[in-house]
Amino acid sequence: MSLSMSFIMFLSLFAFAPLCFSHKNNGGYLYPQFYDHSCPKAQEIVKSVVAKAVAKETRMAASLLRLHFHDCFVKGCDGSILLDSSATIISEKRSNPNKNSIRGFKLIDEIKSALEKECPGTVSCADIIAIAARDSTVLTGGPSWEVPLGRRDSRSASLSGSNNDIPAPNSTFQIILTKFKLQGLNIVDLVALSGSHTIGNSRCTSFRQRLYNQSGNGQPDYSVDQSYATQLRTRCPRSGGDQNLFFLDSVSPTMFDNFYFKNLLVNKGLLNSDEVLFTKSKKSMELVNEYAQNNELFFKQFAKSMVKMGSISPLTRSRGEIRKSCRRVNSH
Repeated sequence: MSLSMSFIMFLSLFAFAPLCFSHKNNGGYLYPQFYDHSCPKAQEIVKSVVAKAVAKETRMAASLLRLHFHDCFVKGCDGSILLDSSATIISEKRSNPNKNSIRGFKLIDEIKSALEKECPGTVSCADIIAIAARDSTVLTGGPSWEVPLGRRDSRSASLSGSNNDIPAPNSTFQIILTKFKLQGLNIVDLVALSGSHTIGNSRCTSFRQRLYNQSGNGQPDYSVDQSYATQLRTRCPRSGGDQNLFFLDSVSPTMFDNFYFKNLLVNKGLLNSDEVLFTKSKKSMELVNEYAQNNELFFKQFAKSMVKMGSISPLTRSRGEIRKSCRRVNSH
């Protein structure tokens, strides 16, 4: 009898294993098996839709990654970035970091629609963003990781948070590091996650000041390789062309690899926020060198830091809701 009871207790513990080994943050639990019973095809559906979109337009992979960053840095990973403006909400899409640049909303709508057909009212928009970011990384040659799941969706947005909490491309190293630390992320996370700039594009308006001596000291910005700067000026003039796009990694712009870090070693980082990683901090400089030399090390840390970032202040259990449409809160 005691042997039978022991076996039953073992089975009970095993059944609740996901909860025991989950990531706890702000009183909530996230774990990769969250939808195994309620929507077993959830991750397969997300991957399928994302794969088709990335095959059609490689840039979409970077856009989905960025969507995840910009969501998590404002009130936590709660899908607030997806909300449109309404009578009670001012959308984060209108903020300076997001206006005219953040994208992928229609694709998230497409994924949500497919999931609502498969298992209505089950998978949150916040989790969709997190899974799509992982799949985007893998589809472009980057590392994979198990995405902790169970986030619920916010019923509000924060325009001020979006304007103030997301690091800007022209921020100083200390400001960027401070904004990461406010989210519970450290300098290792900062450098590793900056490696996402190995794919995607940036607009002329985000780095123009580096090309035209707008610092006002009468000297060129020698932190940019001058032949590289000359090349950039052809499509990024002193005025106009604000929305012209440039690869963040000029060597392998559609492949997720460590060329981003190799570029920094030869002064070919596009943004000021890239360049400062190799010029303003001994620790970040050491990390840039390590990742430039060891792609496997970069991949391992990137995956670890993505899980950490994706677990910032999630809404779980009775907090938040599962939106029927990612663009608006449910009517109650």
